[in-house]
Amino acid sequence: MRILAALLLSVTLAQAQSLSPKGATEIDALFQRAVQQGTAPGVVAAIATRNQVLYIKAVGMKDVAGQKPMTGDSIFRIASMTKPVTSAAIMLLQEQGKLRLDDPVSKYLPDFKDREVVATFNSADGSFTTRKASKEILIRHLLSHTSGLAYSFSNPTVGQLQQKTGKQAEDLPLLYDPGTKWTYSGSTKVLGRIVESVSGLPLDRFLDDNFFKPLGMMDTSYAVPANKRDRVVTTHSRNNGRLTETPNPANIASTVAGDGGLFSTAGDYIRFLQMFLDDGKFQGRTILSKGSVQTMTRNQIGNVVVETQPAAIPNLTRPFPVAPSAGRNKFGFGFEITASNKENTNLRSPGSYTWAGIFNTHFWVDPERKIAAVLMIQVLPFYDDSIMKLYQDFEETIGKNLQ
Repeated sequence: MRILAALLLSVTLAQAQSLSPKGATEIDALFQRAVQQGTAPGVVAAIATRNQVLYIKAVGMKDVAGQKPMTGDSIFRIASMTKPVTSAAIMLLQEQGKLRLDDPVSKYLPDFKDREVVATFNSADGSFTTRKASKEILIRHLLSHTSGLAYSFSNPTVGQLQQKTGKQAEDLPLLYDPGTKWTYSGSTKVLGRIVESVSGLPLDRFLDDNFFKPLGMMDTSYAVPANKRDRVVTTHSRNNGRLTETPNPANIASTVAGDGGLFSTAGDYIRFLQMFLDDGKFQGRTILSKGSVQTMTRNQIGNVVVETQPAAIPNLTRPFPVAPSAGRNKFGFGFEITASNKENTNLRSPGSYTWAGIFNTHFWVDPERKIAAVLMIQVLPFYDDSIMKLYQDFEETIGKNLQ
């Protein structure tokens, strides 16, 4: 009987490619309450299968001071949701035979040759000693965030090392031997440099030619054209429970980098995720090979686990990710991979993959249920408690209402 029940559940999940009307209504109400209660001034969310958008909704305000309502095509700063796109670019270059995942980074960027590792560190004064690393950083280490690099906003040691040396985080000695530990980092920024070195194109041009145009992501870029400026959502910061709005500047653009800076919409980003759901295809056109998709979305860190990153700069981030995912989840190439949902089976299935941006833009792809979802918000700090509760409620409501 248990085997039969498991088979029936598997078939049900495989066919669960629609959201019930009741589910859509519950999600609508969830977002309305979130706006009314001050969780976020506005939200846009989307849910899709590989070939159909099941749900897209805009609630609240995109510009509170200007009293401009949120719309489905509102443009968000997606920050580190840039990382999976850059990671996909590396996989495409690998498909084309222009690089190998086991190539040393120094083959393309000589400044990464013979990087040293921090041997001792004194947190009282920031002094440190170094030793020779046991191995070189490989491209796969950058893709899986096991390079030994880290960000200062989520690693206090790196913050002190930057103050001591005046160097950028990616130019510092490594925190550990490559491949031995997971830390969130600007590794994907380095990957962006490799894309440019190997392809001979600026990163933004490469992404536009190979992903954004073929996928119809017409509102995704590092610079927002003047005629789209009014669609950009303002950012907010929560301090002592109150939200403070930061108006948009006259010129809305970011530095082109592999680890962040893109602007996008929920509708655009869900297309990128639909491509992954369809094994690298979108509307019949191959964007990325099935093999690349499978490689990116499976465990690439072995026995290493994703660990909680501390909030070194609390106004930017809370600790992330948190238990129960921290300490057991894995990482692929550009994605955190869910190890279990035993605490709540309405949440994403094991093997699902996810990432996020610092302004609390989030997504996940559930290959077992064959759905992807995006939640777009523009509020700091990252992993704000009330926003993460909304994110989980959104996910759980979907899980209860697939049919």
